[in-house]
Amino acid sequence: MRSVRGRMEGGNVFIDEEADAGQIYSKGYFGTNQSGGSLKLDIIETIYLAEIGKLEVRKGGKKLDLERLYRTGNELVDNFEIKYLVYRDIRQRGYVVKPGSKPLDFRVLPRGGVPGKNPSKYWVLAISERGVFAVEDVIDIVKRVRKVKKTLLLAVVDEESDLTYYRAKVITPKGHVKSEADFHMANALFMRDRVLVLDKSEAMMLHSIEFFGKPVGDYLQLSLLETAHLMERGLVKVRNANTGRQMSVKKFKEEARKVQSDFDMRFDIYNDLKGYGVLVKTGFKYGSHFRAYEGDPDHNHAKFLVHALPENFVGMWAEISRAVRLAHGVKKDILLARKKTKKKAEYLRLRRVRP
Repeated sequence: MRSVRGRMEGGNVFIDEEADAGQIYSKGYFGTNQSGGSLKLDIIETIYLAEIGKLEVRKGGKKLDLERLYRTGNELVDNFEIKYLVYRDIRQRGYVVKPGSKPLDFRVLPRGGVPGKNPSKYWVLAISERGVFAVEDVIDIVKRVRKVKKTLLLAVVDEESDLTYYRAKVITPKGHVKSEADFHMANALFMRDRVLVLDKSEAMMLHSIEFFGKPVGDYLQLSLLETAHLMERGLVKVRNANTGRQMSVKKFKEEARKVQSDFDMRFDIYNDLKGYGVLVKTGFKYGSHFRAYEGDPDHNHAKFLVHALPENFVGMWAEISRAVRLAHGVKKDILLARKKTKKKAEYLRLRRVRP
């Protein structure tokens, strides 16, 4: 296709010749048709068309080179270079891309889609790897997109201009490892870093309920989180190994906080997951707080790795990329579990995808 000429006016470029305008629009649905047959392009569309040799831009009769166009884009568009790289990549994948409504950057039609006839396939947010990941903001955007039944893509651009796409969704984990049966109370010994159930029959009883603990020989080793949960359910009675005294739930949690500074945050997420019938075990060897099973761990693989976050967590995208990569490497989904004050936790699932 030959290059056509456009004139820059303000922050947009207009193709005035009707035949030229039709040529550009019909080969990818670039721009917005105007009355009289002309076509209006925004600066990102303009630069892309100029880069691939389909558009020559003039202002006041003078041709503008790519450097001038890039400088113009940088002046007009916040986060321009990141947005342009995302636009360019999606276009080169064969999609029609249109501007999105804030806070989203682009609407992406399915391949072969026609604006005004086909609904968007994706709504896209363009992000730099150096950008801040604020869990509250991301979850808010996910919920907005869900209301209109669209799929959100987070397009993260690294310092070498390579892109990683994440599909983001708020989900409710579900499992079927939950027992309402009434068991007699087991006796346990607090050893500062963990808790032991030494009576063999009591150890077997506790493990049989919901796979609590780790059998070690004839006894059962419980984590601090499991122990606090079981104490609140009235299923274990704990004595301090140093004093021999029985511990209240309050006292046990005080001791647990000394060992694990984020005990309360993790415990809230642990309890929340247990409320959904999910089997929860440590995720330490996978670089996360928990691994979560829907059923019997002897017959099911963990479906999720779960990382507990404070309600207003703010981090860097490099941390999030690492978590998703680790989960993907062991064929699991990562759930970022956002603790909410006096409310149920929220679970943000992130998956790497190829659009």
